[in-house]
Amino acid sequence: MDVLELARLQFATTTILHFVYVPISIGLSLLVAIMETMYVIKKNDLYKKMAQFWGTFLLINFAVGVVTGILQEFQFGMNWSDFSRFVGDVFGTPLAIEALLAFFLESTFIGLWVFGWERLSKAVHLTCMWLVSIGTMLSALWILAANSFMQRPVGYEIQNGRAEMKDFAALLTNEQLLWEFPHTLFAAIATGAFLVAGISAWKLMHKKNLDFFKPSFKVSIIVALISSMLIPMFGHGQAQYLVETQPMKMAASEALWENSGDPAPWTVIARIDPEKKENTFEIKVPFALSLLSYNKLSGAVLGMNELQAQYEQAYGPGNYIPPVRTTFWSFRIMIAAGCAMIALALYGAYLTFRKKLEGSHRWFFRLMMLGISLPFIGNTAGWIMTEVGRQPWTVFGLLQTKDSVSPTVGAGEVLFSLISFTALYLILTGVLAFLFVRTARKGPDIEPYQETVIHDPFAQGGDTIDVK
Repeated sequence: MDVLELARLQFATTTILHFVYVPISIGLSLLVAIMETMYVIKKNDLYKKMAQFWGTFLLINFAVGVVTGILQEFQFGMNWSDFSRFVGDVFGTPLAIEALLAFFLESTFIGLWVFGWERLSKAVHLTCMWLVSIGTMLSALWILAANSFMQRPVGYEIQNGRAEMKDFAALLTNEQLLWEFPHTLFAAIATGAFLVAGISAWKLMHKKNLDFFKPSFKVSIIVALISSMLIPMFGHGQAQYLVETQPMKMAASEALWENSGDPAPWTVIARIDPEKKENTFEIKVPFALSLLSYNKLSGAVLGMNELQAQYEQAYGPGNYIPPVRTTFWSFRIMIAAGCAMIALALYGAYLTFRKKLEGSHRWFFRLMMLGISLPFIGNTAGWIMTEVGRQPWTVFGLLQTKDSVSPTVGAGEVLFSLISFTALYLILTGVLAFLFVRTARKGPDIEPYQETVIHDPFAQGGDTIDVK
């Protein structure tokens, strides 16, 4: 493998592993904020215990995830220096704001939240957690602002061979960002919600701390249902936007080699032959691709061969078709994971509101435990589709990936950092899983109510003291 392939493999590996932590932080911080809000409003200590218990998972994830985020950014200088030189003036601005504003907002107020339970008023303490939650969302906003520029460059001008910031407002109003951010945000919220719901289902299945984990399941399954329903809504809008701005990505995600014709069918599965640029087997749903692309039962979609000819005229000779199999199947894995999330959340909400969680639903509880993995599968598949489908571009239409890699770094150096970073990420992920399981097994720190009679040997007449 050459330097470019190794650098791409390293970036993909570290990004996928880092993105285990990010959505957990976003989802859990929102859930903890909701639970503490219910404690302040209802004045029920159970919700305080819920916020503290699930906040422990948030703190573990935050502590481990910080390390992975630091390593993630090292790569821009190590393996992608030409990319950094070309786009640093634009790309660096949202990254700097994320680090200096959003991350410090999270870290400052999460510290106040941890140490302020008995020192701050309820309202101030609750505000701290909401600011932590807002900080995690702002972090995602700034990171995705940078990524959206790579998908659809706006607000720049080329000066001295570099992209330089011309309009910062255009970066924040990039239509790519307006679709990508809510789609990613609700996927992250669903990740935290399914984590809490899955652990609660495990405890309910074993009939442990029912009074604690039933309301935990109820809160999390409602959030899971709402977020799971909103994910495809914004995903659908993002797909329609890509038909206009990155038609090659959408054609690759459908394994559409030739123009579709009108109306356009949607390919459910296909046996793809990239060498011959054809599909040897397909199962299609009539009209569905037109509906997906244009919200109507008519409309043609351009194929990759036609787009390849257009791109050659616009950008010069070269292969502009991305890895089709990877783009095609990652898109379908994402859709399958999303549909499974909606189905689980719907049934979980049904059982909750019909007060049937106490019944014999071990099969559903097992599915909910497995359902913890669904958002991670969907997040990973969606990211792969987004990034691989943009190839061969790092910044679409401006800079190709082969021109982005560091020219002075050797394959051996990249291989060493790939192995080192991957090993460290896997160790940290293992630590996270171990601490999560240990915390879940231990359960909440709730002492059961009991009445104790203490005999006072110094009391007259055999008096007793009742202590509750």
